[in-house]
Amino acid sequence: MPSSFTSRHIGPTPSDQDAMVRRVGYDSLDDLMAAAVPSGIRSAQALNLPPAQTEAEALATLRGLADRNNPGVAMIGLGYHPTVTPPVIRRNVLEDPSWYTAYTPYQPEISQGRLEALINFQTVIADLTGLTTANSSLLDEGTAVAEAMTLIRRATKGKDALPIIIDAGLLPQTLAVTHTRAEALGIELLEADLAAGVPEVEAAGTIIAYPRTDGQIVDPRPAIDAAHASGGLAVVVADPLALVLLASPGSMGADVVVGSSQRFGVPMFYGGPHAGFMAVRAGLERHLPGRLVGVSVDSAGRPAYRLALQTREQHIRREKATSNICTAQVLLAVAASMYAVYHGPDGLREIAREVNGRAVTMARGLTAGGVEIVSESFFDTIVARVPGRAADVVKNARASGIHLRLVDEDHVGVTTNETTTEAHLRAVWDAFGVDSPDWGMGGESLPAELLRTDEILTHPVFHEHHSETQMLRYLRKLSDRDYALDRGMIPLGSCTMKLNATAEMEPISWPGFADLHPFVPAEDAAGMIELVETLESWLAEVTGYAAVSIQPNAGSQGEFAGLLAIRAYHLSRGDEHRDVCLIPASAHGTNAASAVMAGMRVVIVKSTDQGEVDLEDLRAQCEAHADDLAAIMVTYPSTHGVYEHGITELCEIVHSHGGQVYVDGANLNALLGHAAPGQFGGDVSHLNLHKTFCIPHGGGGPGVGPVAVAEHLVPFLPTHPLHPVESKRGGVGAISAAPYGSAGILPIPYAYIAMMGAEGLTDATSVAVLSANYIAKRLESAFPVLYTGDNGLVAHECILDVRPLSKASGLSIDDVAKRLIDYGFHAPTMSFPVPGTLMVEPTESEDLAELDRFCDAMLAIRAEIDAVTAGEYPDGDNPLVHAPHTMRDLLAWKHAYAIETGAFPAGSVDDKYWPPVGRIDQAYGDRNLACSCPPIEAFAEN
Repeated sequence: MPSSFTSRHIGPTPSDQDAMVRRVGYDSLDDLMAAAVPSGIRSAQALNLPPAQTEAEALATLRGLADRNNPGVAMIGLGYHPTVTPPVIRRNVLEDPSWYTAYTPYQPEISQGRLEALINFQTVIADLTGLTTANSSLLDEGTAVAEAMTLIRRATKGKDALPIIIDAGLLPQTLAVTHTRAEALGIELLEADLAAGVPEVEAAGTIIAYPRTDGQIVDPRPAIDAAHASGGLAVVVADPLALVLLASPGSMGADVVVGSSQRFGVPMFYGGPHAGFMAVRAGLERHLPGRLVGVSVDSAGRPAYRLALQTREQHIRREKATSNICTAQVLLAVAASMYAVYHGPDGLREIAREVNGRAVTMARGLTAGGVEIVSESFFDTIVARVPGRAADVVKNARASGIHLRLVDEDHVGVTTNETTTEAHLRAVWDAFGVDSPDWGMGGESLPAELLRTDEILTHPVFHEHHSETQMLRYLRKLSDRDYALDRGMIPLGSCTMKLNATAEMEPISWPGFADLHPFVPAEDAAGMIELVETLESWLAEVTGYAAVSIQPNAGSQGEFAGLLAIRAYHLSRGDEHRDVCLIPASAHGTNAASAVMAGMRVVIVKSTDQGEVDLEDLRAQCEAHADDLAAIMVTYPSTHGVYEHGITELCEIVHSHGGQVYVDGANLNALLGHAAPGQFGGDVSHLNLHKTFCIPHGGGGPGVGPVAVAEHLVPFLPTHPLHPVESKRGGVGAISAAPYGSAGILPIPYAYIAMMGAEGLTDATSVAVLSANYIAKRLESAFPVLYTGDNGLVAHECILDVRPLSKASGLSIDDVAKRLIDYGFHAPTMSFPVPGTLMVEPTESEDLAELDRFCDAMLAIRAEIDAVTAGEYPDGDNPLVHAPHTMRDLLAWKHAYAIETGAFPAGSVDDKYWPPVGRIDQAYGDRNLACSCPPIEAFAEN
């Protein structure tokens, strides 16, 4: 029997399921699934997973794993630092479902809280870097540098053949990730020690460390000037806490600055998730990857936040995109921004000075004891030279509970942080065999010519919320402006917004997971490594593949890793010429962009009128590219929400022409327990743990995108130079900065699978498919379902066609989406994959009452559209074109329809959700780009 957790995860009760099944036209749920899922792909056997655990049992298991980790006192550095997450932020952001269950803010009217938090983040980064525009997060520092490298390539036309100089002083994992990306794209990287001078070569750009891995602070201006002299761009990789005290790279001429905001109050999480960042000078905004929050105006002319410049995105421009909306760590960027809001500029300066002061004291004490320090200029990191005894020093420190960095047999690295105490320093001195000196030894380590002289964080938001009361109320105010899963259903197709259970979320805050540095010795991370390996084995089982790598920290990264595996496989067989990737016309935009990132050429395969892959065109393309076919990327069930019968034939056609089959795992929520891509022909898939396996979206991040492969591709999974497992250090290369990517949130899918078990996962899939078909059946007479499969059924989502209604009424898909807000709903996915449609995915977690509430709202909106078509409203004055209606509208109602019709269409008054702004003018925001905190006067009453 399923565990008791399953009945709490799955919304419809057994009796509700019976009623829904009958409404769809079947006698049982098993009959429905037999009719929906093609017989040729159904799994012959049940999933082989451990028996389902109760919540208490799963938490006890996870507690045991956490207790086997030894976080100790991490003074390793390498881009990861112990930090203090203010409890008010931990409790009311990282652990608050109003923040972590929110979705990407495509509907900005109901996302004003998290958008304000993100524009705060952008302001912090812009201020610290000294550049005009910052994005609202990337995945980590390593991938941010890789993105900066590709930005150089895009923004320096005519310099494709020139190398890019990269500082050997960058973090080793950053170098590894960037080299992996460069090799796939055919970009020549010239690695050089810029502390010793800038190579005298013509280059497209230069990437500069500030500070360096060894802690040394080298003046970046010579490298910046040299880059500009050859017509290239200068990228500086910086520590934001160091920038509180050091001159901003922008003030020294840098074009781009990247880094990680982890030490702004975000736990180390054994490597992630952490919000990377990028800021650019004026003129490079449209080359800026990732999410960009801007300021526009609403229908009343008041300031309102929204996502800016979305035409850069992969879902619009496909392989020509400069940005991926999914490449973000929103929840962690919010936490980092609130760390800056809470401390303000004075608090940040105090923290930075304390960190630097501790490093100075450490260095002076070692020097007094006869230990040589490699550099005199540093912020928080020193490297001590101890010929022949470095390993002993590190071992001695570990015995005292402190982790230091073993640089080589002669050198030890020590990094201070905001948690460093006098006791820690004395323990380190003792590990070096140095007598503890008198406390309070002073000195300077920051170069005088590189000290910051300008003010930072001058906006009022960074000066008004320094008490816990003020901060608590500010966070509550912002969360009240948002719509997340804690308010109601978010029926987004292709995104799977389902329950993120509290029992799944609780362990990520435990110190044994949260405080673990990713580069501690393997024996000190034994529990986490076991968790990862167990989860990888479970994911391999449910997908039918031989092995899984958890390293990719987003779906887009998983796609990239899977395509790199295919590329490496072909190269290993001498098939260097195989570089064509076939992609169906209906595919996710990220597929085409990932193929280009992996060095492949994209060829589009047509779709039939039914939305399926045109197998005749596929055969023609395979024959035309028989000599250079590398792969096909196909989503299953299809992006159109149906189970295609031709998937096994598709796999056979591609294999017969020497290609590999990449099955996009975005829709795995419709397969678990019923079919496995690794069994019906797939060679590789990426999975979205933030979709199918319950990691929350967090407003658009964090995510995890593991890559799963068949046996012949196992040797080509991602590797990492600092991997705790030695055999996984060399090979294809690193995809993410940490060996296990965003490991800190892996307890969530671990707990989900452990508590659901094989039967629970299978039931969840069945109910997800049932719910989608129930909605399709209830709404088909009002909104035709665009695509169906066998027996008129859909998979876990359905596409509702609004185009005929729009043509008859003059109303847009936007009008329908915004009107749903008045009924208390987040809109479904708009105009993807077909313009003018709504893609609805209810998931298995929504109960029947909520499904009916959504259907009732959609039917009511259809009636309103009919009234507009019949001319019952004056031209341009109807409830849809003015939606959403705000509380402010009630004070000066000026419409031909009643207040009750406009503002209370669902009849609810007491529980009414009020959008904080009216409809936002998207075009105005792009014409008047503003991406930092607006002046407070902008919000004054008009």
